[in-house]
Amino acid sequence: MDINQIDIQTIVSKVMESLGEEPKAQSNNTGHTPKMAKVAVLTAKEKIEVKEFEIPEINDNEVLVKVEGCGVCGTDVHEFKNDPFDLIPVVLGHEGTGTIVKLGKNIKNDIMGQPLKIGDKVVTSVTITKEDTFSKMHPEKANLSDHMDVYGLLTDDKYHFNGWFGEYIILRENSSIFRVNDMSLKQRLLIEPAAVTVHAVERAKTTGLLKFNSMVLVQGCGPIGLMLLSVLRTMGIENILAVDGDNQRLKMAQRLGAKYTFNFKDFGKFDDMLAGIHKISGGGVDFAFQCTGVPSAASSIYKMIRRGGGLCEVGFFVDNGDATINPHFDLCQKEITLVGSWVYTFTDYATTLDFIRRAKGIGLPIEELVTHDFALEDLNEAMHVNMRLEGIKVAFVNK
Repeated sequence: MDINQIDIQTIVSKVMESLGEEPKAQSNNTGHTPKMAKVAVLTAKEKIEVKEFEIPEINDNEVLVKVEGCGVCGTDVHEFKNDPFDLIPVVLGHEGTGTIVKLGKNIKNDIMGQPLKIGDKVVTSVTITKEDTFSKMHPEKANLSDHMDVYGLLTDDKYHFNGWFGEYIILRENSSIFRVNDMSLKQRLLIEPAAVTVHAVERAKTTGLLKFNSMVLVQGCGPIGLMLLSVLRTMGIENILAVDGDNQRLKMAQRLGAKYTFNFKDFGKFDDMLAGIHKISGGGVDFAFQCTGVPSAASSIYKMIRRGGGLCEVGFFVDNGDATINPHFDLCQKEITLVGSWVYTFTDYATTLDFIRRAKGIGLPIEELVTHDFALEDLNEAMHVNMRLEGIKVAFVNK
């Protein structure tokens, strides 16, 4: 679906249509589920415990989903290590997908207007609370709302089934639900990180600097950088440079369409690598995406961009410290157009679903980004594998 064909206000109205309605006693749905189910609770820093709770009865505005799996995000790892959001105890996991097993009688369609039924495969996007007027007035900027919530980053409460790291999850009233029956499990596990990159590319497009013949640099070839590179390829951009310190990730970048790769560890000093990038690009790239979350990388990327070029900063979803630039040489003298990118919106998800389909259509091996899968009981190890930068996308899968 072309993003320009989406009526944003219609989408948001579907999310908000039941705002004034009080939840009723419980759903009349009779889908069979167990009385008890497990979730993985982060109970202390670097300590996840599997606990069992009674599954509450859903009300008429809620959905019960049996979880099939969930990707492990860098944000999950930051919360696991340091609890920067002060959420402990919390059930993490926001890159999840599963199958509807109970459906409140007021829930008829997903956010795209597709009918929902038991057995449908679904994913979720951001959720906006009903007190929020900003998102009603600016639906295209719902990601900037102070009332935005994401499953997997919710404070623990009587529900307990608040994140995708579990056997079941309860989707509350006003959730943005997308039906994705036509996609494989691995494709569905990649929708959320893909939405992050689609949003970043949409932000970059506002600069007017992304064209078919643009020379584009992607700094950082983790899951986000590699997915972003894939989005660029589906747009028809062919002149892509990838920068990372891991040869395996750079090989994957090549498979996904990077024409040039640079392992910064192969150079004695930064200026040597910079000279190589300038030689290939004719004095600097037209546009760059910074995807690492490393302050030194955020500082150095300006040197790789030509005068009049652009930059999208994607890497800092948590506070990793300050980055230093020289405003005269790095920004003003070069007239760099700089945009930031934060999470995604409902409409980015709609675009993302078509990106996933398009990537498959042109043969991009994005499903191979999922390199590890762990059972619920092994989520502590999954976190440490992610922290050690082994593989690319680590996931939890109910087996």
